Parts: sequence; structure tokens; C-alpha cells
Amino acid sequence: MDQESRSADVIDPASPDPAHWPVGRLLSAAARRVERDWNAHLSTWDLNHASLAVLAHLLRSPMSQRELATASGVTEQTMSRVLARMERTGYVTRSPHDDDRRRHVITITDAGRSTFGVASDRALAETLVTRGLTAQQAEQLRRLLAVVAGPGSDESSG
Repeated sequence: MDQESRSADVIDPASPDPAHWPVGRLLSAAARRVERDWNAHLSTWDLNHASLAVLAHLLRSPMSQRELATASGVTEQTMSRVLARMERTGYVTRSPHDDDRRRHVITITDAGRSTFGVASDRALAETLVTRGLTAQQAEQLRRLLAVVAGPGSDESSG
């Protein structure tokens, strides 16, 4: 094994070279970079990754704030802030629930629907994430991330 191969095998979380970082740090740094780039793209429409996900959920059907928070994996308080901003920009409306006046139903507006269509361009999103990778590497990354992000496979490996 040559010197270059040996040095690439060294795990050093403090190294300035990402090739030496543990997998967890690499994944975290990659996720932050992708989120930063994606949010910069979405800022054109006064959106971010969290609000884009809300629009995606609401495309299916109106939902309560609690349902949106659960679907998005955030607290109701966080969802309240996201929705307040989206309401100001005209992407969603809140209206009282028919059966429970303490609850509100969140509905996507026509502006939210059309903005989602433009802002969520899948090809652009893929390009932001996979820049510098070949098509084969991008597909390999997709498969590996699906395993890492999915439920544990301990039961089936056995």
C-alpha cells in the first residue's frame, strides 16, 4: 500500500481534508451543504426546505397544523412559525375547522401551488446535490442513502 492510500485510511475528525473524516461527519457536512444550497435557491420565492415540504403535503389535501408538524417531523411551535411566514407570503390560508373551532385547517393557495411547481424543480435539486458526480455515482449515492435513511435492516439480515 502506498503512502497516499494509507493516509486516506486515517480517520481524523479534525483534519481539514474531508477524506479523513468519519462517515457521520461527512454525512452531516454534506447535508448542511445541500440544505444551504437548496435554501439559497428557494429564497427566490421566500421559501426554505421546511416550507417547501409543507406545500408538498398540502398538495395532497388540507391539513391541520398538528398534522403538518407530525408529517414534517417538527414541533407544533416550529410549524406555527413556518405557517405564519407562508401565510404572509400568500402560499397558504388558515381557516377554522368545521367541527372544532379551536383547530385551523391549512390549505395551499393557487400561488402556493404554482410556486411549488417552479421552486421544486427536481432536475435542479438533483444537480445541486450531485454536482461533481457521474450519473453512476449519483445513482450509487441514492441507493446508499436510501439504506442509511431507511429503517434498520437488522431483522432481515439475519
